[in-house]
Amino acid sequence: MLDIKLIRNNLEEVRAGLLKRLPAEKLDLDKIISLDDERRELTKAVEALQAERNKYSKTKPTPEIIAEMKLVGEKIKDLEAKLNSVDADLTERLASLPNLPAPDVVAGGKENNEVIYTYGKAPKFNFVPKDHVTLAKSLDLIDYERATKMSGNGFWCYRGTGALLEWALLSYFIDFHTQNGYKFLIPPFLLTEKSAYTSGHLPKFRDDLFWTQDGLCLNATSEMMLGNYHREEILPLEELPYKYFAYSPCFRREAGSYRQEERGMIRGHQFNKVEMFIFSRPEKSWEMFAELVRHAQKLVEGLDLHFQVSKLAAGDCSAAMAKTYDLEIFIPSMGIYKEVSSISNALDYQARRGQTRYKDPATGKNEFVHTLNASGLATSRLLPAILEQNQQADGSVFIPKVLRKYLPRGLKAIKPKQP
Repeated sequence: MLDIKLIRNNLEEVRAGLLKRLPAEKLDLDKIISLDDERRELTKAVEALQAERNKYSKTKPTPEIIAEMKLVGEKIKDLEAKLNSVDADLTERLASLPNLPAPDVVAGGKENNEVIYTYGKAPKFNFVPKDHVTLAKSLDLIDYERATKMSGNGFWCYRGTGALLEWALLSYFIDFHTQNGYKFLIPPFLLTEKSAYTSGHLPKFRDDLFWTQDGLCLNATSEMMLGNYHREEILPLEELPYKYFAYSPCFRREAGSYRQEERGMIRGHQFNKVEMFIFSRPEKSWEMFAELVRHAQKLVEGLDLHFQVSKLAAGDCSAAMAKTYDLEIFIPSMGIYKEVSSISNALDYQARRGQTRYKDPATGKNEFVHTLNASGLATSRLLPAILEQNQQADGSVFIPKVLRKYLPRGLKAIKPKQP
């Protein structure tokens, strides 16, 4: 959530920033200022009447004073009702505003994203390559049909070596983050509405989440839980940054159009992910952002897969984020790149919603921390990339060296069953 003081004191600057990611007809900061003015006037009026009532409470009541105080009480009740209504409208409008893009983030949508780093080259094959769905079936790694029978479209079931390879990826991520000093958490996978609001998924993305009959939602990303881990806490400044990573399956109701090229594991309702999350001092948050980018890159480089890093334009960033880099893996059968990690800095946007603060020793005031997150990594597109980029003419697939120690007998390649 943006600070109303920031909007009031820097109206045109905030307007220009938000217009990088919103059409003009959907941005009404003047109405927000007007509501804040009304809220302030109503607050003053209520406080003045309360002061008048308090003054007479110390005198001997007379019938006239009792009658007058009854009228004052009714006025206070009416004004408080109006104040609550205005405050709710103002809060809802502020909550619907996205974060202010960082100054170097360009306007527009996907068409303005910029590739800033490339690792390796797209593989070239001297045979007709297969797509990951065909490979996964021929190697007996994924069972799509039975998963669809159990759960419907958008799901898959890891099987045998496929399940072991998926777990090897997660083990690789966990070892990497542990060695880099991040604390491992396995959080609950169900969240309250307040938690989804704090992470920035509510109110805008309610329909993208799975909801239970108890009013809890399944997490769409571990970022949702990690961002709430220190909600409503005052963190010791000398202990910051707090660096965490968490494993969770992720559940997303909106799984795309299921176009032919997105079949298999490219889009789905459920996938596994390890997420990094940092609670930072404000002056250190961009340094932490650079660290998260390095960690995510090293993970994919360790798998020796061709990928690129894109700096997202404002309109393509998540609403809560001021700046985002996407790590995009190359899928040969599609001829395009698909995101496997988003690295983002929310600045104080999420912390303001969650009231996560630290005490500034210079002023003695409680200030908001900055929060950052990065996938480290999501597996549902990595496995297709491993299968497609590492496939051989005989239908076998080489396993990246960093994963072999997590597999039985240091398995180096997955070979199709002999007829």
